[in-house]
Amino acid sequence: MEALGHETFYVQGGDWGSLIATITARMKPSAVRGVHINMVSARQTVWEVFKMVVGAAFPSLVVKEADQWKLYPIGDRITWVLKETGYFHIQATKPDTVGFGLNDSPVGLAAYILEKFSTWTNYEYINLPDGGLTKHFTMDELLTNVMIYWWTSSAPSSMRFYKEYFSSDEVSAWMQIPVKVPAGLACFRHELGCTPENFVGPEFHNVVQYSDIPKGGHFAAFEEPALLADDIRKFVRKVEASYEEARIENTEN
Repeated sequence: MEALGHETFYVQGGDWGSLIATITARMKPSAVRGVHINMVSARQTVWEVFKMVVGAAFPSLVVKEADQWKLYPIGDRITWVLKETGYFHIQATKPDTVGFGLNDSPVGLAAYILEKFSTWTNYEYINLPDGGLTKHFTMDELLTNVMIYWWTSSAPSSMRFYKEYFSSDEVSAWMQIPVKVPAGLACFRHELGCTPENFVGPEFHNVVQYSDIPKGGHFAAFEEPALLADDIRKFVRKVEASYEEARIENTEN
């Protein structure tokens, strides 16, 4: 952004974009006016983990009722992780094993990608005969996504990203630094996971906005673009108003 002549700017992202956006905010807090993410995941201290464990028996002691679904029942969350993160493990350890196979099979590539558009849009779609694929997307839209990977042969490189991230000491070091710029966090109801507002403090020190959005899943920008755009605009307006108030206060003083 600086190379394009922008001295300050906002960053936004979901999925890997949320990590890229927050790392950017950590690396260049003087340039990032605010960070907005729609995959709300925050690292936890020992104290937060202890609260989660206590909350398994007494959830109302650690999180408000409207947020309890984000953490509990713990057994259901663990079951989901065991059932749905096999792809994550292989991509973070041996990405080329599956990557080059998918580069050789358009049908295999489509199956691998479209399965995510089913379960990650709404996990209940796993029980539907057609996976609910066209409830929110057209086949043309879905196949366009698949074709981008196919024509560019980018399945292996997209999977290698997982291994490179988790084996990077530099990235790990950056992730230990809290995000101090104004933050906007948007939790879509069917996202893969969402850290409750009262658990994000160790990572986000200046939460300006935390939004619970009643519909939408992991592909929020694709599935519910208007809702996401409205939340981003709302966040930016809040941050800009606070900057203006600070500017006026400094001028008066």
